[in-house]
Amino acid sequence: MSARRGDIANTGAPIEDLVGIGFGPANLALAIAIDDHNRRAPSGALRAGFLERQERFGWHRGMLLEGATMQVSFLKDLVTMRDPGSRFSFLCYLRDRGRLADFINQKTFFPTRIEFHDYLEWCAAEFGSVVEYGRTATAVRAVEDGGTVEAVDVVSRSVGDPADETVRRTRNLSVGTGLTPRLPEGVALGPHVWHNRDLLFRAAEPAARRHRRFVVVGAGQSAAESAEYLHRTFPDAEVCAVFSRYGYSPADDSPFANRIFDPAAVDHFYDAPEDVKRTLLGYHRNTNYSVVDGELIEQLYRTAYQEKVQGRERLRILNTSRLTAVEDLADGARAVIRSLTSGETFTLDCDAVVFATGYHAADPRELLGDLADECLTDEQGRLRVDRDHRVLTTDRVRVGIYLQGGTEHTHGITSSLLSTLAVRSGEICDSLLLRRAERDVLAGRTGGRADAADTDAVAGTVAAPVG
Repeated sequence: MSARRGDIANTGAPIEDLVGIGFGPANLALAIAIDDHNRRAPSGALRAGFLERQERFGWHRGMLLEGATMQVSFLKDLVTMRDPGSRFSFLCYLRDRGRLADFINQKTFFPTRIEFHDYLEWCAAEFGSVVEYGRTATAVRAVEDGGTVEAVDVVSRSVGDPADETVRRTRNLSVGTGLTPRLPEGVALGPHVWHNRDLLFRAAEPAARRHRRFVVVGAGQSAAESAEYLHRTFPDAEVCAVFSRYGYSPADDSPFANRIFDPAAVDHFYDAPEDVKRTLLGYHRNTNYSVVDGELIEQLYRTAYQEKVQGRERLRILNTSRLTAVEDLADGARAVIRSLTSGETFTLDCDAVVFATGYHAADPRELLGDLADECLTDEQGRLRVDRDHRVLTTDRVRVGIYLQGGTEHTHGITSSLLSTLAVRSGEICDSLLLRRAERDVLAGRTGGRADAADTDAVAGTVAAPVG
């Protein structure tokens, strides 16, 4: 394993407690948890900084559709489940915006996606000094000391200037790079072949729409929302919803089923045998995957029915069907659809095909380089992850690699969801503090925590209370 060798205590390089790769809701929640700790115990403040490839904070901007609401309660914001009194709660945001009473009068737990995004931006604005926007992490290099990996160098490059490369040294990583769009095999995105994550941006592009038709592939919430948005936004266009089911399936948001999103459910899932884990994921997939809010299903059905009554069907539900091929053309796209029941195949020329086919978690090992060989895996080749969300490694690696997502196989269905972000960020913060204390004890220190290579002020880190 290649590494930078030498005495880490004598390098003179500043060592941070944490570098977070990605600054979406997950690492934003962690930044808040660290800030809360630093305010309570400034003498033992954690030093943390974050890298984000976007030029500014953004979370699924391409799906901030007008009127679309969250599927999660505002009480599951970035802090409330961990600390209801935090100044970063959604209720504090509403008070700051002057809308607290107005929101209460709506009698709902579910804000619009646009409003919740504004809340996230409101939180992120407090951490502008500790986030390097417009930078992509390109490599993680191990730093050895006496045969053990005591730190890593995180190499990042400016999105706007590839020659601008910097290195940050840290004892812990928090990988929160988000999700990667999932596409059917053989499908490539193009000018007229989109993933729904870019819907708002791409739908505004076509000046001339020759075919006046869109095809939406998928049966989940994003697919239904995309179909509704295109139908509403382009009143002269036909919208064809293609999915293999007979109809959209409603999400199970009943109280008992929703317990799968409780923080305690993570403990139950983590401790369960592998066969029980698979069973639980199978039982409760209909709480989150390929399901649609019941009100939206009814709205789409009413729309389709009324169009039948009026004799002009713009919303076409092509159920029990599958898209078998798609071609990006100069003036649009060509989709080949096959009926699963009759076997009939037909072609739809359209202005764009929108794939609302979900996401998958990026494999952090692609970024870790040679350090990936030190990460332990299970019999299926998946990363082994401890309860504190830290990747289990060989004994010679003392760097903490924390995963913000991609842990559904160990921590359950909330791995990539908002539901447990507040609690998870607190768990990671506690783990950072515990591991720092253990390192100090092993080093024979009983007072003070700074190493010779540490500096009191590290540019771009959470070194003291923010605000």
